[in-house]
Amino acid sequence: GKPLSYAFLLVWISFEMFLRSCWKSRHKPDSGSVLVWLQLRYVALLWLCVTHLGCAGAEKTVVQKDAEFDITYNDTARSDNQTIYAFNHTVSRNRTEGVRVTVDVLSEGTESSPILFVVRQKQAVLSFQVPLILRGLYQRKYPYAHVGRTLCQPPTRALAETQYFFVDVSTLSSLGTHYQLRISRVERIYLFFLITYFKYVFPDGVDTVIVKVNSEMTFPCSVMSIQDIQCPVYDLDNNVAFIGMYQTMTKKGAITVQRKDFPSNSFYVVVVVKTEDEACGGPLRFYPLRPDELIDAGNRSKTLDVVVSPAIKSEVYVMGMLFCLGIFLSFYLLTFLVACVENKRSVHHISVVYRKFTSAHFGSEGRSLGRSHSEFSGTFSFSFSYFRCHFSSRHGLSERSLESVTGRSRHESLSSVEEDDYDTLADIDSDKNIVRTKKYLCVSDLARKDKRVLSKKYQIYFWNIATIGVFYALPVIQLVITYQTVVNVTGNQDICYYNFLCAHPLGNLSAFNNILSNLGYVMLGLLFLLIVLQRDIIHSKALERNELNALECGIPKHFGLFYAMGTALMMEGLLSACYHVCPNYTNFQFDTSFMYMIAGLCVLKLYQKRHPDINASAYTAYACLAAVIFFSVLGVVFGKGNMVFWIVFSVIHILATLLLSTQLYYMGRWRLDSGILRRMVYVIYTDCIRQCSGPITLCCLFLSRAAYGLLERPNDFASYLLAIAICNLLLYFAFYIIMKLRSGERIGCMSLVCILFTAVVWGFALFFFFQGLSTWQKTPAESREHNRDCIVLSFFDDHDIWHFLSSIAMFGSFLVLLTMDDDLDDVQRDKIFVF
Repeated sequence: GKPLSYAFLLVWISFEMFLRSCWKSRHKPDSGSVLVWLQLRYVALLWLCVTHLGCAGAEKTVVQKDAEFDITYNDTARSDNQTIYAFNHTVSRNRTEGVRVTVDVLSEGTESSPILFVVRQKQAVLSFQVPLILRGLYQRKYPYAHVGRTLCQPPTRALAETQYFFVDVSTLSSLGTHYQLRISRVERIYLFFLITYFKYVFPDGVDTVIVKVNSEMTFPCSVMSIQDIQCPVYDLDNNVAFIGMYQTMTKKGAITVQRKDFPSNSFYVVVVVKTEDEACGGPLRFYPLRPDELIDAGNRSKTLDVVVSPAIKSEVYVMGMLFCLGIFLSFYLLTFLVACVENKRSVHHISVVYRKFTSAHFGSEGRSLGRSHSEFSGTFSFSFSYFRCHFSSRHGLSERSLESVTGRSRHESLSSVEEDDYDTLADIDSDKNIVRTKKYLCVSDLARKDKRVLSKKYQIYFWNIATIGVFYALPVIQLVITYQTVVNVTGNQDICYYNFLCAHPLGNLSAFNNILSNLGYVMLGLLFLLIVLQRDIIHSKALERNELNALECGIPKHFGLFYAMGTALMMEGLLSACYHVCPNYTNFQFDTSFMYMIAGLCVLKLYQKRHPDINASAYTAYACLAAVIFFSVLGVVFGKGNMVFWIVFSVIHILATLLLSTQLYYMGRWRLDSGILRRMVYVIYTDCIRQCSGPITLCCLFLSRAAYGLLERPNDFASYLLAIAICNLLLYFAFYIIMKLRSGERIGCMSLVCILFTAVVWGFALFFFFQGLSTWQKTPAESREHNRDCIVLSFFDDHDIWHFLSSIAMFGSFLVLLTMDDDLDDVQRDKIFVF
């Protein structure tokens, strides 16, 4: 042993010194002696290594013990010994049974030299150290002296098989570390300090299940994971996200699992308690003074319930799609029936007017009074259109003589067809100067431009929004497909904010029902376009026949903005569907961008009705809406709790409100010069002090809303901005209705029905909207606390009902704007007031 190895070491050292002295004295020894000594030196070195390793191996004692289940083994681990515990147990093919390894370290100060436990199974090796050190945010270290790991059951083909596994215990500590080891069997559910999981096997005929985890405790934060059957199971905070699907949770968690994703037709459900609560929106522990300081995590345990239930069958998918199509196709059928009734009523009205006309012009008995039938046929088109306008004036506001209509050439009230400058406010200064001395403005005063020029101008709204929609939608579709692919590949369920309790997958889509429910926007937007097209065709034919009812009566018909509104509704449905592919705060603007567009277009349409010549151009309108969307994105990214952003936004909001209100109220007849302050004081005195003016009151409301935003700074900036746009639209609509009634006009039966129906539907829609099934304002785990089960056909949730009702309500709102001035179709334009 050791004495012989020491002797060889001395011989080797002496020979090395002899050779060194020979070389220095330049007395080289003969080659034979050198060769002999070299061989002896190598043999000595080899013997030294062998004997040293042999002694070292002899010093480390390896002890193997036959161990049994459910017995606690108390032992001490040192650097000079290694203990192996041998276990055997019977594994059944038709029975799932787990083995739990529980270890407690009883010695203090063992972090520098922990005990290493290696579990060797038939087809897997699991190793871990105790104390187990897990890292949190900013590399915080949390030691655990009590550790439990569960061994998965290796697969077996036999009906019953005896399998062996070994637990090796070793350490580098020379002082010795006391520990306790216990091995126990656990059937179905495995519970210990950090981990809960169990195995689920798909029954026959079940292809999809929903795994729900519920707890009455908000914290500690947990991670729920669905993993394929393999050993070892990833059941630690730092590796639970390696495979399968996972999501953080506080009180609720739910994951839809499909059989096609698990070739073994079974999976593990793993729930791991995290070392910190920051991922679930909880408070973060203090930062340690020293980077290597260990933090006591305390007792972090959680009581929970795990329920696995079959998901809906394919028949429910079919019923959901048929239900969705049936609702919106019924509006097509209803529109067709209403069109038939209106056409029949219109034919009856024409026959009645025709009899009155013939009686007035050809005698009570219908005599021709010297006129031939051909003369009557040639003049009836002009005379009948005049009669409708003249007859309604006699029974409405005032009477207009035949000479005043027929004696004026059509081109006297129209601009030149070659006019190519469409609609800037400066272009109509001359027109406004003509009517400036009148006490009341009429629509005829602001409808002087050539109708063909104006039609081209308003058609630009449609073509622009169609172009914007195409270029906006293509990258959005590509982005959300990438989001969905990332979710499917990584399994990270925290990327998207679904209602996981009612998220039904189809193909690669995780929540098909939320996408399908947006079909109403597209179908009803298309239906509205068809209705507008039908009206446009009828009006165009009337203009081709030079009917004075179309030329001189009613609100001027320009359908470009209506086409743009219908297109915007369809694009809202498409982009809302894209948003719900993977809803989160980074793509929320996809869902709201065309809502801003729709609100802006509706305001422009209301203003255009009474100001057809001085409405804003499409380029100006869309540039302003682009600025609104730009601020929406900035608010979502930088607005949360940022005082500087809210100050800048509030200033811009107030200035834009004052500028736009002044521009619209004075129809461009204002200028910025040295007398602006004097005129502002005069307006405040006359409109606020002497009498409360409507526009000033509205401006005060707008300013108070801006002040509210600056003081409260709501977290959901996009919804706040959308609320501003909707409030502006509703206030302007209410103002329009009130002024319409004050002017002696009436609201038609169809318009009144649409208004009442739309108001009721909006009320129910907002009720479902504010249910709040998820919110990206919070962490994904906190958002899941708001998840709810499906409420309609076990397929649609509250937000889907919001999609249904809001699409119907928006369609009804568009119909209101389209039909609310139909009562003026037979009233001369110089009798229709501007407000």
